[in-house]
Amino acid sequence: MLITMKELLTVAKENQFAVGAFNVADSTFLRAVVEEAEQLNSPAIIAIHPSEHEFLTDEFFSYVKHRVYESKVPFVLHLDHGGSIKDVLRAIRCGFTSVMIDGSLLPYEENVSLTKKVVEIAHTVGVSVEGELGTIGSTGNSIEGGVTKVTYTEPDEAKDFVVRTGVDTLAVAIGTAHGIYPKHIKPELQLDILQEINKLVDIPLVLHGGSSNPDSEIAQSVKLGVSKINISSDMKYAYYKKAREILNTTEYWDPNVIYPECILEARKVINHKMHLFNSVNKASLYDKVVTTKKSEMKVSSNFYQ
Repeated sequence: MLITMKELLTVAKENQFAVGAFNVADSTFLRAVVEEAEQLNSPAIIAIHPSEHEFLTDEFFSYVKHRVYESKVPFVLHLDHGGSIKDVLRAIRCGFTSVMIDGSLLPYEENVSLTKKVVEIAHTVGVSVEGELGTIGSTGNSIEGGVTKVTYTEPDEAKDFVVRTGVDTLAVAIGTAHGIYPKHIKPELQLDILQEINKLVDIPLVLHGGSSNPDSEIAQSVKLGVSKINISSDMKYAYYKKAREILNTTEYWDPNVIYPECILEARKVINHKMHLFNSVNKASLYDKVVTTKKSEMKVSSNFYQ
């Protein structure tokens, strides 16, 4: 079933688990996320970066919605790092149930103003909004980019930002980076900052750059209020490592021969993350949300007949 981010993360926060947001770059990655979520009875977030949206084209999302609509587990279709109102509107027209507007590189007041405008637009049509405060680092090997020097989220500013914008979720900066960390770099999350933000902010918190961080710190971040964790590089790295292995050792060229093993490798990563986030077997917690959602859609359908 397709639900909003607010519906998804309200339950996650109440029950102290996090939901993985997996960046889906094509139909094989969609299969990996959906099939593993169904296998583990875990909710999941299908995340799409604007550059991925451009590559996939709008038509792709008819397939996405068709695939998850009758699923036994809840999904959210989410715009990741929307850079403009244009990105947001495109996602909403395609049926996304959640959008992120990333004004983190703007001066604070401009970030507040832009985020508030997106909230006003999205909430009008029942779509959830994620904002970002502080900056995410870059390892230099991710299309999502980032900055050389991380600006950590100020707890008091986070409280003000949430009150003034009305966002449903907030991405915070506590030392993570997009991509896979080089071997000589060992990330250390500033969990004390996260703990202070969680005391002041009552909405679900989001951790970007979730790949390649120590499992122990990720698990602790869930206990300290993080309800959504973004995963892209770890999953894609495993997938393409297997693809390179197959292509370097065979003369295969048929996708149906090459990709199944790649999907399985991606699913292994997703499996590990879902267990780490404690979201396995949590789909049943959404039975009431899903039932209400289907009832509302039935009423709406009857109204237009």
